[in-house]
Amino acid sequence: MIDHGIALPHYRLHVVPAVVALASPTWQREVWLDPGEFENLDYVVHVLFDDFCDAHHPEAWLGQSLRTEEEVTLMARLGAAYGTVQDAVGADAADEVYLASPHWHDVVSAAARLAQVLVGNDHAALTKSP
Repeated sequence: MIDHGIALPHYRLHVVPAVVALASPTWQREVWLDPGEFENLDYVVHVLFDDFCDAHHPEAWLGQSLRTEEEVTLMARLGAAYGTVQDAVGADAADEVYLASPHWHDVVSAAARLAQVLVGNDHAALTKSP
């Protein structure tokens, strides 16, 4: 594994928690479905697809907010899984509809694997720091 580093560490500070949120059904139910909370699915989608990465085409983010080719591959899988759900329920569907989709489990699974790799790679990079 080659760690290409991250030129935009402040971007990564948004990407990692967004992926972790997608990996946690409990967080999704308790936070996203609470109208009093700031974070919802729309926020997470903007982080991962618009603002700090492009989960549909993450290759350009290698060395920017993604460290390794594995992260790029797993982010693309997450983007594809999310796209499948979005295509099935519609882009304007409520968070509850996304979470109830029979394909939502694929999003959670893809995010869980990516979260493990992101956090593991960050930990490895910290342990190699001078």
